[in-house]
Amino acid sequence: MKVVRAEYAGACYGVQRALDMALEAVEGGGGASTLGPLIHNPQVVDELAARGIHAVDGPEDVECGSVIIRSHGVTPAVRRAVEERALPLIDATCPHVARAQKAAAALAERCGRVIVVGESGHPEVEGLVACAREAGGEVWVVADPADLPANIDAPVGIVVQTTQTREALDAVVAALTSRGIDPEVKNTICFATRQRQEAAAALANEVDAIVVIGGRNSSNTTRLADICAAECARTHHIESPDEIDLAWFADCKTVGVTAGASTPEDQISAVVQRLEVM
Repeated sequence: MKVVRAEYAGACYGVQRALDMALEAVEGGGGASTLGPLIHNPQVVDELAARGIHAVDGPEDVECGSVIIRSHGVTPAVRRAVEERALPLIDATCPHVARAQKAAAALAERCGRVIVVGESGHPEVEGLVACAREAGGEVWVVADPADLPANIDAPVGIVVQTTQTREALDAVVAALTSRGIDPEVKNTICFATRQRQEAAAALANEVDAIVVIGGRNSSNTTRLADICAAECARTHHIESPDEIDLAWFADCKTVGVTAGASTPEDQISAVVQRLEVM
């Protein structure tokens, strides 16, 4: 069985940057705390804990050491709570997320109404919502046009969770346009996310089966799995090589491999090696 890896797959710049910053924080000994999991990858979070970097729910749970803001960012209120406690702060917010937060606030100031295209409850989305509200905006989170409020007036600004698809954004914009509203759109979808989505779709269309590697709590990875499943019925989302079942690949000549932006290279290599010996 031939194993083919997607052209673009695995940890993006923002994730790798956050990991490097966290590990550097504990190089000289001592511990550090991340406000929530640093990235949405359970195996990586466990590895970080073994090295003295523990995930906590909030600043009040930190007793000592540095506080690391995770790649998804935090709300302005959480950042202030860290600063008020005078704790050493390491900001590992992905630069693309930070740009989206600034865009959300700017749209709120200009338009007064902001639509966040994204996954309700996701930490990145919570940060975008909070930034827009602190700037005085009325905010709605929508995953698709069905979530749009029945009554909304112009002017309206739109900002997007960085791991969303362009199709989701376009659908929301089209729905508003059909109502006679011309929204001001800040397309804050990360280019690396788009690359991975397009490469995964192309590969899924060419292979007999495809394996998507990454945390099940990872928004961008689950979206990759959905994209692959639309092109290849034999799509399997896993977190580790131990989950692989030989029966998945009965009569397969080719199997594709892709991975979410929260999946480091060593996890991808382990899966590829397991598949190559089947």
